[in-house]
Amino acid sequence: MARFVAVTPSQQNNQLSFSPLASSLSDFSGAKLQCSQIQFKRKQWQAKSGSFYVSASSNKKILIMGGTRFIGVFLSRLLVKEGHQVTLFTRGKAPVTQQLPGESDSDYADFSSKILHLKGDRQDFEFVKSSLSAQGFDVVYDINGREAVEVEPILDALPNLEQFIYCSSAGVYLKSDLLPHAEVDAVDPKSRHKGKLETESLLQSRGVNWTSIRPVYIYGPLNYNPVEEWFFHRLKAGRPIPIPSSGIQITQLGHVKDLARAFVHVLGNDKASKEIFNIAGDKYVTFDGLARACAKAGGFPEPELIHYNPKDYDFGKKKAFPFRDQHFFASVEKSKSVLGFENEFDLVEGLTDSYNLDFGRGTYRKEADFSTDDIILGKTLVSV
Repeated sequence: MARFVAVTPSQQNNQLSFSPLASSLSDFSGAKLQCSQIQFKRKQWQAKSGSFYVSASSNKKILIMGGTRFIGVFLSRLLVKEGHQVTLFTRGKAPVTQQLPGESDSDYADFSSKILHLKGDRQDFEFVKSSLSAQGFDVVYDINGREAVEVEPILDALPNLEQFIYCSSAGVYLKSDLLPHAEVDAVDPKSRHKGKLETESLLQSRGVNWTSIRPVYIYGPLNYNPVEEWFFHRLKAGRPIPIPSSGIQITQLGHVKDLARAFVHVLGNDKASKEIFNIAGDKYVTFDGLARACAKAGGFPEPELIHYNPKDYDFGKKKAFPFRDQHFFASVEKSKSVLGFENEFDLVEGLTDSYNLDFGRGTYRKEADFSTDDIILGKTLVSV
């Protein structure tokens, strides 16, 4: 039997490894906390006037598939603040809510009192169909879907669904000499994200009102992928930063709070109907530039960068660097021109937000592992 409950703070084990601040929500909400080396223009993570379009008809009954970590925790808070009834569908293995760094007790209590939880396994397709059809939802955000077969039961259960909003990936694009990747570019059916491609095709074939968001690399507080954290570990330890090849490979990052805003921006937006949008930062950055930006964000000295040829090493199953050793970036012009969407964070601002609200507080997802660094540094290399 499905469990469908409202979650209150007293029902949650919300003790994290950091001590939540008893301040206003401003720093959790994206205030650029002071750093002696950096000046910031924007002070709060909030919608600019007219930056959100939500259907004027009524607040929505929204289901988020996932929602208890990273993207989902920021998205769910925005939706609740907009007045929507939000249910998280999870296996219940993690706390449904947790107080976030910089979030006040009152704001957390308000959010927790309004969020709902439906416990289940999305791989149990019959359960998904029966439980969702019993509840009925206007909108579904699928944050953790990887395969089309996982989405079919949701569509079957909700024939009157108003909108299905999907988190895809820019990793679906076919590798090309012509960059940046645009939404009309060729995709790679053999990509490790092919399940997301198949899901987009399913949504189109079923005739539902859908929107697909393709992020590039996502960063920000609570990131469970070792993106900025990989650099912060080395900067904190005062170690050289090994970077493959020349270091001038160009990539692109997008802040999780901007991504959450984009997900809300497409809700009920006619211009987003049956469309795909790349969402990422406005600027591209080289690997070397990213290392230096992380140093600025954390208030560290200029880092020593060590370049190496990956073909000269056998790291086994370990990953020596957190990014693809290639140019990889996408155009966000469509989201700007069609939706009028604008990012709030530039790269250094966003990295500072991530550092101050996460790593700088002593919290991170993975312990530092310098074993591949030591292999690289054990050879004679040229530093820059």
